[in-house]
Amino acid sequence: MSYFSIIILAIALSIDACVVSFSYGLKYDKERLKNALLLSSFTGAFQGLMPVIGYFLTGFVREYIYPYADLIVFLIFSYLGLKFIVEAFQPKEEKSLCIDLKCLLLIGIATSIDAFSAGISLSLYGNLILKPAFLIAVVTFINSNIGFFTGGKLKNMPSRNLEITAGVLLLILALKVVIF
Repeated sequence: MSYFSIIILAIALSIDACVVSFSYGLKYDKERLKNALLLSSFTGAFQGLMPVIGYFLTGFVREYIYPYADLIVFLIFSYLGLKFIVEAFQPKEEKSLCIDLKCLLLIGIATSIDAFSAGISLSLYGNLILKPAFLIAVVTFINSNIGFFTGGKLKNMPSRNLEITAGVLLLILALKVVIF
């Protein structure tokens, strides 16, 4: 997978963290810089860690699934893309927001589960993992901060548009696998 494709993947994967941070940016008026850095650090770290875990767990079964690598990568990216798009149209629950260590860990895990699948895809594609994982973490950190700081300024922007965009980006990556 090219670095351009990895950047597109990183942007798509970071959308969940951006949307969560956007929500927090709407609610938190105090200690904005501290809260933004906490959120973006946790989401970025987990987004960087989960592909590594997926990558290495794939190594155990790689020889068995490698002949089907393109199909598996296509299916994973298609699933993730469609999941983002479908979730964009589902009603969102209004939840109270917390920013303690437990919540930050849960946010980090919840926003990075898709990155685990991306790690599997990167392994099947034959990529090394450290640079893509670092890139995914950095892009997530940046997008999470962007989401947080624009949260208060763009209160009327529906997160649905961001989720649909992420889904479309993942579907384009899926098609790229089978076309090229």
